[in-house]
Formats: sequence, structure tokens, C-alpha cells
Amino acid sequence: MSIVLVVLGFVLLVVGGEFLVRSSVALSFKFSISKMVIGMTVVSFATSAPELLVSLQAALSGSPAIAINNVVGSNIANIGLVLGITALVGSIAVDKSFYKLNWPVMMVFSIVLYYFLKNDDVLTAIEGGVLFIGLIVFLIVLLRIAKKDTVTEDVDDTLAVVSNFKIALWLLIGAAALYFGSEWLVDGSKEIARSIGVSEAVIGVSLIAIGTSVPELAASVIAAAKQEKAISLGNLIGSNIFNIGSVLGLTSILKPIPVTEPQILTNDIFWMLGFSAILIPLIFLPERLQISRIKGFVLVIGYGAFMFMVFTQGKL
Repeated sequence: MSIVLVVLGFVLLVVGGEFLVRSSVALSFKFSISKMVIGMTVVSFATSAPELLVSLQAALSGSPAIAINNVVGSNIANIGLVLGITALVGSIAVDKSFYKLNWPVMMVFSIVLYYFLKNDDVLTAIEGGVLFIGLIVFLIVLLRIAKKDTVTEDVDDTLAVVSNFKIALWLLIGAAALYFGSEWLVDGSKEIARSIGVSEAVIGVSLIAIGTSVPELAASVIAAAKQEKAISLGNLIGSNIFNIGSVLGLTSILKPIPVTEPQILTNDIFWMLGFSAILIPLIFLPERLQISRIKGFVLVIGYGAFMFMVFTQGKL
């Protein structure tokens, strides 16, 4: 039964996330918000909704390890799994904004998160507020840069002519699917953790993290296979920043998140920092500003090593 709950939870999160993105974009058009702003803010927040609901549900139901490791694991999966597999399908060109803005900001958020957790073994409401305000500042800087560079985001124009009834219906479907999906996924994952003898932190950093990264992975691989612009490294890094700033930030504002599993601070978060840090030498050596198939293979192998370590060291 627990496996059925997890699968249904994943399906509902994907469906709910899609409906929430569609309704949010359509609603934004109603208020005459520009495509650039919609793409960089509304869509980003909406696509973080599955992680947010899962972390919030986990924190409220007494599983803080899942709440933290959902984000830590998703950030690792975004780089090791999503970026790695996408690069295996086709080489990815890296924009200069990656090392000028996105990567430094991601590293700052990651290190600040580690400090907040290590300092007193809890992510408090004030610390969550700091992370969320930091995210807002980052978005303001991004928007200013985008206006100077006249960048336009890939937002579906057909959503500009959606009726109010459809928007309301999509919002209701999205909200309901995300609510029940997050509840079933967390409940099912806790049962699986108990049945196979691993901690909730292990399930959070592996099963749940991969599950909430599946939509990004599917979209990236399909786009790469079609030889379209698969995914920009900046978008993936932006997703990692959103995960820390909005998911953990907002969750801890609503309910402080204590560190209940020691391996979160002794192992998992260092893997997150390591995967983030290795991107700099990876994009400069040997080919500059490119993530080739070989580099993608290295990332996937690294992710495999992380998964092996998680399950061999995570037995209760």
C-alpha cells in the first residue's frame, strides 16, 4: 500500500504542478504582467510548489528530516541527475551569467543554509525569513539584468486568452492535487522507510528528492532529444536557489524545522555543497563554457556514488 501511495503522490504532484503553472501564468496575463516577469517569478514559484507542499507536509506531520532532505536531495539531483543526463543527450552551452551571478548566489544560499542548521540544529522562522528575503533580492537583481539585456522568457502565449472559469478550475485542480499528492507521498515514504529499515532522512534525500525532480528531468531530456535548447544551466541553478529560499524559507516561517538526523549535517549537505562547487572547474576544464557528454557522465557517476553512500550508510 505504501508504494501505491508514493506512486499516486508523485503523479498528483506532477499533475498539480502543471495545472498550477498554467493557471498562474494565465492569471498573470489577466493582470497584464510581462512575459519576462511571468517567466522569472510566477513560473519559478509555481514549479517549486511540489517541493514546498512536500516539505511543509513533512514538517507539520513531525518528519523534519524529510522536509530538509527533500530540498538538499533535490538540489543534488538537479545537478548530478538532471544536468548530467541532459548533457549525455547533448552538450550544453554555459552562459557567462552563470559564474557572474547565478553560481555565486547559489553557493551563498547553500553555505548560509548550512550555517543556520549547524548553528543551533534548527531552521528558525527568522532564519527562514532571511532566506526568503534573500530570494526576493535575487529576483529583483535578475529582473533588472533581464530588462537591460532585453531577455524574453519562454512563456506560452495561448494562456493569455484563457477564460476566468478555466483559470479557477485549474487552480482548484492544482491545489487539490498538490495537497493530496504531498500528503500521500510523505505518508507512503515514511512507511517505506520503516519497512526497509532506513531513516526518513535517507528517503527524503533519495526517493522523494528524485520524485520532485522528475518533471524537470523529463522536460530537459525531451527538449535535448529534439535538439532544442534543452535547459540553461542558469535555470537549474535558479531552481536550487528557489528550493532553499522559497521551499525551506517559507516552510520554516510557518513551522521551524529542527535537525533530527545527524547525517544531514555530517554527509548530505556536504554532498550538496560539493556538487555545487564542482560546477566551476567543470565548465572551464578542458573546454570553456561547455558541459560535454563526458562531463555529464562524470556528474551521473557522482550522483550514483552519492546514492550508494546514502543507502549503505543510512541503515537504522
